[in-house]
Amino acid sequence: MMQLGIIAKPTEESFQQAKQKELDFIELCINEGNDVEEFYCNRHNLNQWKNKYETKIGSIGRWKSIRIDQQGHVIEKELEKCFKLIDVASELGCSNFVSGCNYVENLSYYENCSAAIHFFSLLIDYAKPKGVNISSYNCRKVNFVHNPEAWKIIHGHLKDLGIKFDPSHSRYFGGDYLQETLDWGDRFNHVHLKGSLMINGQRIDDPPAGLDQTDWKTFISLLRVKGYTGGLSIEPHSPVWSGELGQKGIDYTIDYMKKLIF
Repeated sequence: MMQLGIIAKPTEESFQQAKQKELDFIELCINEGNDVEEFYCNRHNLNQWKNKYETKIGSIGRWKSIRIDQQGHVIEKELEKCFKLIDVASELGCSNFVSGCNYVENLSYYENCSAAIHFFSLLIDYAKPKGVNISSYNCRKVNFVHNPEAWKIIHGHLKDLGIKFDPSHSRYFGGDYLQETLDWGDRFNHVHLKGSLMINGQRIDDPPAGLDQTDWKTFISLLRVKGYTGGLSIEPHSPVWSGELGQKGIDYTIDYMKKLIF
């Protein structure tokens, strides 16, 4: 059965709010600019809060980081940060770690794919004995492994590499999120619920999921066709829907999605 959660900060308040809203999990994103060492040292508190509020950590991820240098080599310092986050995921019983891989302009597409395969292979080899799955993400931020062209090569070669999928990223960049789900949904390990609103091809806003243009009913039905039983993670992302309005938007999405996933 699919579970419903939300992207949140690594604080006790996040677990408390998730519990109050009857969500199954929170997702933690320790991105470029966030202190990985501080997060690592906070893992014991996270474990206490997880148990106290009976709320799991559904995914840990890292966005916007440079993984590959100009020569096509994996950057060791960044790799070590990913390893530390995988260690935290393992300790907290979180089975999913999400990462992207940057594109190096002076290298060929073949060389970039080869570098990405090497990077993800290192993550998979480190994470597998720890019970953690590795997923790429389809966000475009400092990442080129976000579409079927790349998936055919990189995921085609790495059978253990999953996908964190967000329909909005596909919509905003001219993709077909329903076709991508039909073709690749069996590789999805984690899903983001972020609304998308476009007028005349222009991105207007990221309203709460269920108050946007995404065909969530068909998307969720396709996930069932593909046997998906992972997390659905609400991603509040709109500058319009903030404060009290933002909380009402989150509540709307929770109620809307619970009716779809039963």
